[in-house]
Amino acid sequence: MRVGLMIGMTALALAGCASLTGSQADPYLARGAYDARQAVPPPPPAGSAADQQDRAVFLATRRLKDTPRWSLARQDTHKAAIADAYSCALGVTPSRQATPRLAALLRRIGRDVRPAVAAPKRLYDRKRPYQVQPGAICVRSGLVTALTPDYPSGHATWGWTVGLVLAKAQPQRSDAILARARAYGESRVVCGVHNASSVEAGRLNAAALVRTLERSPAFTADLAAVGRELDAARTAGLVPDPARCTAEAAVLAQRPY
Repeated sequence: MRVGLMIGMTALALAGCASLTGSQADPYLARGAYDARQAVPPPPPAGSAADQQDRAVFLATRRLKDTPRWSLARQDTHKAAIADAYSCALGVTPSRQATPRLAALLRRIGRDVRPAVAAPKRLYDRKRPYQVQPGAICVRSGLVTALTPDYPSGHATWGWTVGLVLAKAQPQRSDAILARARAYGESRVVCGVHNASSVEAGRLNAAALVRTLERSPAFTADLAAVGRELDAARTAGLVPDPARCTAEAAVLAQRPY
């Protein structure tokens, strides 16, 4: 057992030796390579059946306040901790120290996600659900939340982008990863800060963005390196707390809407 752990740690160290391709400060895509306004359809018109369904979902999910699902949704508000949110699905506890390639990949992808979210938000300028009708939300309505539009959800775009990327890096765990990615987006509805249709638009946005990223040789090379790094981390025994994963699975066993 000890020999196996030492071998795993050696593999992990080797996996992190080389840096990722290009500069970690640069996005993978050139300016204009992906236009989310072409990928994300308009939001439901005000008063339409789909818009009324969004209102109904918002009101129905207010009953989740102060439940374990509400607590998980609050945890999911922290975009910077997204790798940790996928720990149970990955069977690995990522960190900048243990999985530096993954950390670097996510930093670069984040620079592609930001404009992919900002452009359609500006175009559609849809109000958030709690701005249309009152209801509890799981975060403070600060300036960033209150002044940025609802559609599409930035968190859902980010969460589904990361989920798709991780599923490609670890295809043997793709079902669990994508289930967690879906829940990450649904947390925004539980929190009351996004409509359900805005979360779905985030998934559409992410899927189109990842298809564009796959045309980048630098991205595909880095993705393969991240896959090897995660395998090495798992072999080295850097796995999440089983109790945490059991509790998370129980919370996520039932969809919130």
